[in-house]
Amino acid sequence: MRRIVITGLGVVSPIGCGRDDYWNALAEGRNGVDSISLFDTAGHSAKIAAEVKNFNVEPWLDKKEARKTDRVIHFVIPAADMAVKDAGITPAEDDPARVGVYIGSGEGGITTTHENYDILKEKGPSRVSPFFIPMMLSNMPAAYTAMRFGAQGPNMAVVTACSTATHCMGEAMHAIRRGDADVMIVGGVEAAITPIAIAGFANMKALSTRNDDPAHASRPFDVERDGFVMGEGAGILIFEELERAKSRGAHIYAEVTGYANTCDAYHITAPAPEGDGTVRAIKTALGMAGWNAEQVDLYNAHGTSTPLNDKTESIAIHRVFGDHADKLPVQSTKSMIGHCLGAAGAVETIAAILAIERGLIHPTINYEHPDPECSVNVSAKTREGRVDRAIINNAGFGGHNGVLAIERFSD
Repeated sequence: MRRIVITGLGVVSPIGCGRDDYWNALAEGRNGVDSISLFDTAGHSAKIAAEVKNFNVEPWLDKKEARKTDRVIHFVIPAADMAVKDAGITPAEDDPARVGVYIGSGEGGITTTHENYDILKEKGPSRVSPFFIPMMLSNMPAAYTAMRFGAQGPNMAVVTACSTATHCMGEAMHAIRRGDADVMIVGGVEAAITPIAIAGFANMKALSTRNDDPAHASRPFDVERDGFVMGEGAGILIFEELERAKSRGAHIYAEVTGYANTCDAYHITAPAPEGDGTVRAIKTALGMAGWNAEQVDLYNAHGTSTPLNDKTESIAIHRVFGDHADKLPVQSTKSMIGHCLGAAGAVETIAAILAIERGLIHPTINYEHPDPECSVNVSAKTREGRVDRAIINNAGFGGHNGVLAIERFSD
């Protein structure tokens, strides 16, 4: 069976852009949540988010191109460029038909949709942008990335809400294993901090309304959690067939060895009460990787900071890992960067990869009052320790579950 390794990382996040800035912020427990600055929040019950601030896209897109593209493109192209350069690949100069792109977005170009609907109402149909459709489509991050780098291989935009990026990565693993491609540019992107999205999530009681204390709003597994905090950004990884990576002397961060995709088939938003879908997904990923549950060194949780998700995920962890759950380190990257929706799985996988490479498990900040119904091994402080095998779990509205298993590379 063809083996798949990770040779490049790129990230745009609320706490840092680029692999090292992002990692340093994670290791320090830096908080990325603040009052929303992207729009006037008057009348909104939720007024906080984890925004990507002070980010200049001009090194990657000129002003004309930036005006014709949505904020999701402004995030995904820099992240993809970082990952491609980090890997040292040149898709257009190599065999372009053997380089594919699987990048998804849960909300797509929702900023463009919102803006053009306002234009339609105020100024009429003739004033809607001729670029509206290509700017708002969820497949455009994948398409735009392929055009940017000349990648002519398999191209797809999985859209499964908050498990989007995890499913993109898992399906990319399969694409390389079955021989459809040798290199895949994979991940997710989201830029959904808009009035309509914030109002929609808030009105379904999914968002934190700790508006007077944003720094402590995202608090996974803490008894005082009251909802998730919207985040934004992009995470892009380079998946590569092992022999190809070795032949060119690539730096190998980790190996992708397991993946699973299941569905709760239970409710449009709520997870199955006993975590059945998550349990099946984790066990399937472990089986594909060839691991025993006791061999896992790190569990990167979906950890949204919502009452139901954290409780259900905790149940699933105990059901899968048994006694090992008491000592298995559990971290939630969302405590610092909020919930990046379709990008979550990718930016969180990058956090797990860097934990393997650098021997540090980042903190879950704001974990101050452990919830007895979430009795998992969470730490509010950075922990040192060797990590060889990590599980990344993500779930999306509709009951979608995605789990990835990554491990330290050993030839």
